Amino acid sequence: MNIQGKTALITGASRGIGRAIALELARQHTKRLILVARDRDRLNELAAEIAAIGSEAVVMPLDLTQPIEVNIAIAKAWRDCGPIHLLVNCAGVAHQMPFLQSQLPKVHEEISLNLMGLYTVTRLVARRMAARQEGTIVNVSSLMGKVAAPTMATYSATKFAILGFTEALRTELAPYNVKVAALLPTLTDTDMVRNKRLFRWVVPMTAEDVAKALVNGLRRDDSEILVGWQSHLAVWCKQLAPGLMQQILRMATPRTLKEATVGSR
Repeated sequence: MNIQGKTALITGASRGIGRAIALELARQHTKRLILVARDRDRLNELAAEIAAIGSEAVVMPLDLTQPIEVNIAIAKAWRDCGPIHLLVNCAGVAHQMPFLQSQLPKVHEEISLNLMGLYTVTRLVARRMAARQEGTIVNVSSLMGKVAAPTMATYSATKFAILGFTEALRTELAPYNVKVAALLPTLTDTDMVRNKRLFRWVVPMTAEDVAKALVNGLRRDDSEILVGWQSHLAVWCKQLAPGLMQQILRMATPRTLKEATVGSR
C-alpha cells in the first residue's frame, strides 16, 4: 500500500503503539490522520505534533464500546474527511492476573474494547471501503495471539480471536479490493505494560519500532506483520516443539503471580 496522500483512521491513538503509528504515518506523508481515543487532551497534544510534521490531524474522542456513538462518529468522519483508505485498529486494554483470581468487570472490559470495539469500527469502515472497492484494514493483535501467556488468559483470548477475525475478513473482502492484515508485536514498552509483571527473558521493544514495522509491512502488502526476533523465535518454537514452549512459558511466568495463584486456593 502506498500511504502517501491517503487518509488513515487510528484507534487507540492517544498513547503507546497507536500514538507511535500515527506519528510514523505522518512522517511517511499520510495526508490526513483521524485520531480516535477516549482522552481528548492527549489527542489534541498528538494532533499538534502531527501538524508540526506537516499532516492534517482530526481529533475524534470516542468510546469504542458505545456502538451508537461509534456509528455516528464514523459516518461524520467519512462525510467530513473524505474516504478512509487505511484503518488501524489499535485500541485495547490488558489486565494481568491469574485466571483463578480474575474479576469479571475486568474480563468484560477486555472483551468489550479489544473485540467488540474493534468489530464495531471495522464493520462500519469496511462496508464503505467495499462500496468504493478500495481500502486496507490492519488489526493489531499480539504475539499473545499466537502464543498464549499465563496470567493473561483473557487478553490472549481476545488476541487469538482478532487473528481469526482478520483471516476471515481477508478472504471475504478480497473480491472488493479491500486488504486485511494483522500486526503482531511482542511485548512493547508502553504505558499499558509498565505496571505489569514482566515475563522472564522477554526484552520489550519500542512503540516506534512497531510503527516502523507496520509501515514496512504495508509497503510489502504483508498479510501478517510479526514484529521482533523474539516473536519469530516464539512462533517457530511453538510450531516445532510445543512441549518445550509450554515449559518455557511456565518458567517465564512472573513468580509473584504464580505464588498469588497458589495462595488463592
